[in-house]
Amino acid sequence: MNLLDRNGLTEREFLEQYRAGDYERPSVATDMVIFTVTNTESDSYRKLPEKELRILLIRRGGHPFLGKWALPGGFVRPDETTEQAAVRELREETGVGDVYLEQLYTFSDVGRDPRTWVMSCSYMALIKSDQIQLKAGDDAVEAAWFKVTYQLLRERKELVEDGYVKTMEYELKLSSEEAELTAVVARTITSKAASTSTVYSIESNEGLAFDHAKIIAYAIERLRGKVNYTNIALHLMPQLFTLTELQQVYEVILDKELLKAAFRRKVTDLVAETDHYTENAGHRPSRLYRRNMEDY
Repeated sequence: MNLLDRNGLTEREFLEQYRAGDYERPSVATDMVIFTVTNTESDSYRKLPEKELRILLIRRGGHPFLGKWALPGGFVRPDETTEQAAVRELREETGVGDVYLEQLYTFSDVGRDPRTWVMSCSYMALIKSDQIQLKAGDDAVEAAWFKVTYQLLRERKELVEDGYVKTMEYELKLSSEEAELTAVVARTITSKAASTSTVYSIESNEGLAFDHAKIIAYAIERLRGKVNYTNIALHLMPQLFTLTELQQVYEVILDKELLKAAFRRKVTDLVAETDHYTENAGHRPSRLYRRNMEDY
């Protein structure tokens, strides 16, 4: 039985006369926040190297924001999903594809792109430092890994009817041999009796294209949140690692020191012992661990 709509049309008849051009349509892009953790150079062979959280940025080779640094990404093609586009962009920029990948959020603020109405479906990827193979895409003149810090500057809380509004301002710093970039991003939480909402806004920005400071802040918050209750940090680890190295990765993500005993209790079920030990001169040998594959 063919159902008829209020104009007396079947679905086939409706589709035959439908004109997509009658409606405004946005362009859809994917933007990638690609994290890795690297070692710093130690000034003593007896001292363990410290860790740095880094993200991949590309310097734009064309308008808009010519010469500014941006997240890698591009427009979704007609024959692919947003996730397929993200995987393609990831492989084009880094040479790898089989890594942790998750969708973050769809950014659709009016005017976020000066060219036209562009919605960005953003993704977060985690890459081990030994997988890195940088390549600049077609619209970029170079690509580089930037050390990233994200620290609370100030916060304020205001009581409103049936709830409160809490605003926290964070300083985002991105540094490499190529550039020093800074931004201040506000995260405003509105909590009322029936609902809670969170809005990000850029208060100041030096050197980053589009609204990418906001996307980066969103990704860091997501990463920090998931570190506390999932095994996500293990996707940044090599095949074998010490518990001290794993704790360093947690600390650089969370930007705070952790108590050794409490941390080791926390990760007991996430890792498995091996029969291998470190062989670094100047250090007492430490047992090496691997990811607990039963958790994957």
